[in-house]
Amino acid sequence: MAGARLIKWGSSIRRIWPLFPAAAYLMAFLILILVYLVRLGFSSPSGNGFPTLSSVQQVFQNDAFHSAFVNTLLFVVVGTPLELCTGLILVLILYKSFRFRSFVRGLFLIPLAIPALATAIVLYILFDFPGGHINDMLMGKYVWLPALIHTPIDWRGSKLLSLGIALFGKVWRDMPISMLILMSGINAIDTELFDAAKTMGAGYRQRLRYIILPLLLPACTTVVLLRSIEMWKEFIFPFVLAGRYSLLGTLIESLYNYWGQSQEAAVVALVLVVCIVVTALVFLTIMDYLRRRVARGGWHGQTI
Repeated sequence: MAGARLIKWGSSIRRIWPLFPAAAYLMAFLILILVYLVRLGFSSPSGNGFPTLSSVQQVFQNDAFHSAFVNTLLFVVVGTPLELCTGLILVLILYKSFRFRSFVRGLFLIPLAIPALATAIVLYILFDFPGGHINDMLMGKYVWLPALIHTPIDWRGSKLLSLGIALFGKVWRDMPISMLILMSGINAIDTELFDAAKTMGAGYRQRLRYIILPLLLPACTTVVLLRSIEMWKEFIFPFVLAGRYSLLGTLIESLYNYWGQSQEAAVVALVLVVCIVVTALVFLTIMDYLRRRVARGGWHGQTI
């Protein structure tokens, strides 16, 4: 028994051995950054005292931090499901056979080829105030659309609108990643399952509910984890489109570069790391619960 177990462990190590150099590099880099952040965040502004909680207290008493944390949390809670649902809808559209499907698939990959900063600048121009193209269009300055408003909208002057535009840009820019992950998951489903379901009289909705969605749970888990991490640490779109309404990523940049408060910036960065880890654990727990429920047949409570 012990020999068989050793052989099994040896086989597993041989399969993952090529990943060790990359994993060691990433872990070393991560440890160095965390050590530096802890050292900086728990030091006094004068650099003489360590450890000290003075910077931590200042951060948690700062209204700018409270606002940035709430804004980032909303960004994650709203943006992560949006990216998952958008990717899932695109995959379900592209999974059906139709003419020019490859061409349409290529169109959906265009956002990924455009730099995020370029996308943010284009949105900035479109939603500029007062003379942005969106305002011009809504005010009827184009002959093909009647006037819907009489005064221009200050898109970036409103917290809800500016963060909404930033979230729209983020979801549009990253939707190909979610689509590709989910597409690889749906392509891995055995087509014989669909043939058997059709033979038993199952329609498209039944196949979607009882076959596609349960078997896509691993791919959905990957999308949720990666997109939630990206949402927590998002910087470019909020910085360009909602500069006056900080997220944690933009607040770190302001504290470090503009306000010269490097200790507080390090504390906020540590808070961001903790939020990412906690969110990942919560989502993994939820997706594992759904997987076990599907395995027990509790997804639908009935057979096709």
